[in-house]
Amino acid sequence: MDDVRWLNDDELKAWTRLVAVVELLPGVLDSQLRRDSRLTNYEYFVMARLSEAPGMVLRMSELAARTNATLPRLSHVVRRMEERGLVERRPCPEDARATNAYLTDRGWATIQEAAPAHVENVRRHVFDALTPQQVGQLTAIADALLEKLDPDGLIAVRTADVRTGRPVERD
Repeated sequence: MDDVRWLNDDELKAWTRLVAVVELLPGVLDSQLRRDSRLTNYEYFVMARLSEAPGMVLRMSELAARTNATLPRLSHVVRRMEERGLVERRPCPEDARATNAYLTDRGWATIQEAAPAHVENVRRHVFDALTPQQVGQLTAIADALLEKLDPDGLIAVRTADVRTGRPVERD
């Protein structure tokens, strides 16, 4: 235990607050999406990742990587979403052993309808609490953490503007 690099007071203070945000924010996002759009936060995330992909299609393995999910978890969620007509699974034309997930027209319409209230919720609970300078600092902090946590940039891929469908380039 002598070789443990214990957190100093400032690090411990920052860590406990980060853990609190990580624990509280998903519930806040999930509650609003369930209430307004009958989607979970994770379902929204899956559809957002599909909406960003060329042709709104990804291999299930790639979608799992981009949503930080195991294939069994993703398959379960996608099955439920298929039942609601939001996504479809089809064999991959390039590799018959693989399966692709497609965002359906209904899924695209659903995410477009859900996006305004979701963005307002994010704004209310995150960005309204920050100054423009703090937004820049948050980006820098998140980038530094993601270099360690997501070195291949699978989760922090570029995003698409759901209003237009056009990609928003990642810096």
